[in-house]
Amino acid sequence: AVEVMESGGGSVQAGGSLRLTCVASGLTYPRYGMGWFRRVGTKEREGVATIESDGSSVYADSVKGRFTISLDDTRKILYLQLPHLQLEDTAMYYCAAGLGAGWAHAALQSGIGFPSWGRGTQVSVSS
Repeated sequence: AVEVMESGGGSVQAGGSLRLTCVASGLTYPRYGMGWFRRVGTKEREGVATIESDGSSVYADSVKGRFTISLDDTRKILYLQLPHLQLEDTAMYYCAAGLGAGWAHAALQSGIGFPSWGRGTQVSVSS
């Protein structure tokens, strides 16, 4: 089974930066997709960015040009670089993963289709 675990969240002031890390296990197939999602309280989950094992990535409009998703395919570690953090970036950030190719980007908006999820890491931005 595919399992993922996030780390790297924390409390920072607006303008600060963080790097989130997601370690995956069970990605035994060479093609797979991973993504970052976030949720504020009980609000609907929001897609942040997805990446496939071929290196292609897509971003939500809300973070495009600010956040960077990257993947260490050898070690199966996913990263999300969060520079210039804003108050509205405060959320629980979740990592997700699934096997196969050509589906992850289509799942950016809802996350539906990702079978494996982590427990999340909290990012809190203050003024």
